[in-house]
Formats: sequence, C-alpha cells, structure tokens
Amino acid sequence: MNIKRTKEEIRNTIEAYLQKDEYGAYEIPSIRQRPIFLLGSPGIGKTQIMEQISRECGIGLVAYTITHHTRQSAIGLPFISKKQYGDREYAVTEYTMSEIVGSIYEKMEQTGLKEGILFLDEINCVSETLAPAMLQFLQCKSFGNHKIPEGWIIVAAGNPPEYNKSVREFDVVTMDRVKKIEVEADFEVWKEYAYQQGIHGGVISYLNTRKQNFYQMETTVDGRNFATPRGWEDLSDFIKIYEKMGKTVDREVVAQYIQFPKIAKDFANYLELYGKYQTDYQLEEIFRGNLDEILLKKIAHASFDERLSVLGLILSKVNEALKKAVQWESYMERLQSYLLEFKELTEQPEGNLDGQELFSNECQKLNIDYTKQKRAELLDREEEKQYRRLIQTMESFQQTLRMEGIHEKKESFLRVRELFEKENGQFEQQQDLASDALEYAFDFLEGAFGTSQEMVMFITELNSDYYSVKFLEHCECERYYQYNRELLFDEKRKKLLERIE
Repeated sequence: MNIKRTKEEIRNTIEAYLQKDEYGAYEIPSIRQRPIFLLGSPGIGKTQIMEQISRECGIGLVAYTITHHTRQSAIGLPFISKKQYGDREYAVTEYTMSEIVGSIYEKMEQTGLKEGILFLDEINCVSETLAPAMLQFLQCKSFGNHKIPEGWIIVAAGNPPEYNKSVREFDVVTMDRVKKIEVEADFEVWKEYAYQQGIHGGVISYLNTRKQNFYQMETTVDGRNFATPRGWEDLSDFIKIYEKMGKTVDREVVAQYIQFPKIAKDFANYLELYGKYQTDYQLEEIFRGNLDEILLKKIAHASFDERLSVLGLILSKVNEALKKAVQWESYMERLQSYLLEFKELTEQPEGNLDGQELFSNECQKLNIDYTKQKRAELLDREEEKQYRRLIQTMESFQQTLRMEGIHEKKESFLRVRELFEKENGQFEQQQDLASDALEYAFDFLEGAFGTSQEMVMFITELNSDYYSVKFLEHCECERYYQYNRELLFDEKRKKLLERIE
C-alpha cells in the first residue's frame, strides 16, 4: 500500500474508532480497537503522515521512538505501598505512572484535546527486557497497571527484518490483535506531496528522469547504501538554504543525505547542470516574455536529459508563481473574514466601545486563535506562516488607526477598508504575475517543442501539483485547457484501444 492510501486508511480507522453512540460511548469499545501496525522500510514517511493526520483530524499526538526506552520508563518504577486485605495489612509492589502514559495526560492538559494518537516507532526493535511489556501493550493497551486513556488510538510502526538487525518478529497471538498495514515507497504519490511542500525543483526534475533512484537499498561488503524519501526531502531543504547563502552543493554534501555513492554522484552532476541551464537558457528573460530564437532552436535539438532539465526549471518557476498566488488568496480570504466581523460590530448601535477598541478586540481574537491552534500543535509550517502574516497585517491596521487618532466606528471601518484595498491590489498583482508566468511558459514550450511529449509532460506535472491545480480551477488560461483536453482525449483513446486489443 502506498503512503497516500496508508494515510487515508489510518484516517478512516481513527474516525471509525472515535464514532460515538447516542449516549456518548464509543461505538467500538477501546479494548476492541485494534492498534494500527505500520510495517515498511525506513524513510518513506510513516512518522510524517501521523503529524498530518493529527492536524487534519484535530486531535492530539504523542510520539515516541520506543527503542529509546527501558522497561522502567515504559512501565514505571516500583515502590512499596501498604494495603489492607481482610484483617491484615500487607506490603505490596506498585508502580509509578509510565512516562508514556503520563505524556498523554500532559498533552491533554496542555492542548485541551481529549482524543488523540499515541504513535510508537520501531516497536519491533525493543530490548529483550521491554519485549514482554510491548506485547502486553498491544494486547491490553496498557503499560503495567496504567491504561491508555479512552479516545487515544494506538499506532505503531516498525521496519521489516531485512532493514534492521534488531527486529523481533511478533507471534501470531500478538499479530492477531493488531491492524497490520504494509507500506511501500511510491514516487508518483510522493511527488504530489513534494510539489505541495515546495521540494527543490532540481530534486523533482532529477527523480522524474530517474525514478529508480527515489528509493534504493543495497547491501555491499562495505555496508549498506541507501537513498530514501526522507533523505531527498532533507537534502532539498539544505539545497534551498545553500542557494540563499550563495554556496555550492557538491557531491560530498549530497552524500551526507543520499548515502548511496553512485546516486549521490549522479545527482550532484545533475544539480550542477541544472544550475548551468538556468543561466544558459536565460530563464529570467523567458519569464519577462523575451524569447531568443537561437535558444529555442538549441533546446529543440538538445539531448533528452537536457530538455527534461530545462522543462524542470520552467515548471519550478511556474509552480513557484502559482503557489504564491494561491497563498495570497488564502491569506486574503482569512483577512477578509476578520474585517467582515469588524464591519458587523461597527454597524451595531449599542455598546460603549469605539471603532479603535473594537478593532483591537479583533486583533486579540486573532492572537487567541493562533495561540490555541499552535499550543494544540494543529498548525503545519505554512499555516503558521499565514497566521503570523495575518497578525502582522492586522496590527499594522491597528497602528494606523491609533496614529491617525480615528475612534468613530464608521470612520474606523472606512479607513480599515482602504488599507484592505491596498492589500487586495497586491493580491491582484500576484495573480497577474502567476498568469503571466503560465503564459510565458507556454510561449517557450510552443516555440521550442510544439505539441510534443515535453508539452504533455508539462501539463501532466501541472495536474500533479496541489497549488497549480488550485490556481487553474479559476484561471482563464485557454492554452492550458486546450492542451489538457487533448491530453485527456489521448489517454481515453489509449485505454479504449487497450480494451479492444
């Protein structure tokens, strides 16, 4: 099962487990809620999807790598207590609360979220002393005497034996009490995620041409060589920072993330050419609408790899512009929602607060919303940026009202609306820049390749990118719709011929 389907399956399972009857009890009792056991090779995103699922479901997440724990930290430390049985008092052994169970209660207290996911990674690599406790945990949902709170779903993950020498195989009794999902690496699925996360264009372009290098494991006499999705994503972040610093990512740097010498060398060479083509083909001029006929002829007769690299550069530039446009739209919609609330408040005749005080309350409300979401760890990096941007803009509006001494309700709203219109002007400018980038890309591709496979690949990649799909839902780019219709028609025709044959 690929990581996208795995995420969907886990989310559906969690939603099913958290369904309640008319009396508020869980439809599937906690003891019958099988822990989800993800089994898959390292670095394919098992941990990452748990963070995404918890945010999307609005529930808590407590994550542990269980190999870092001893029997004492998992179960708790023993202590002697006194208990009365019949007429006699006895000294009995009890245990302090498990660190893991205690973390769940702390999370509930910090976030106010009463339901969540307890995620335990590398669960089949525990030490010999901890192994019996893990079996009890999977079967009874407890560590020692301490049960996992109701409403908290157990998800565990582990690697197959071929990837980890410490793996312990679970017996049939244990496996018959878990919901097992085997996860596999899938480049096409990862690519959708990569576009949404803004993975470096050079990484996506390279893997598009060498899909076999997306995930590789090899055992040699010198040890294990590997390239994983996690490695590519972390390398991408590092490349982008190095580019901002004006530094070069060479083979040695790549090998620190992609620990497969042959692939690291190949990608380093590709990345060097990728940067060179950006200058050779005057990318900035292309996106100013200036096409050089000599360069168009040069790329038309270039090698296949070179054409794909240039196509990757074009896509990266277009996707960057479309992403900014979509993010601007999301920001403007949220800003508008707060300003509409402010407008309603200023139109109410009752109340002792003036316009400036009412707007200050809206700013305070935004800050409370942000703090609450952040404390509950329900914001991803992009959503957190959006909140900070909103707060900064609202506070600048508030500062303007103070500096200009505007207090009257109607006048306050009119001034805020003027400030909003300035923001809206920048939004429309970004929409125009994105539309222009798309048109310039089509100009270049038509001039260089016509309607060949490069154009098909360009349309296909646009349809894979979350942000470009969002932008194109409302964009009036006739050439996109024309080529997209032709592409869909060709696909349907191929499928029809395959069925006939």
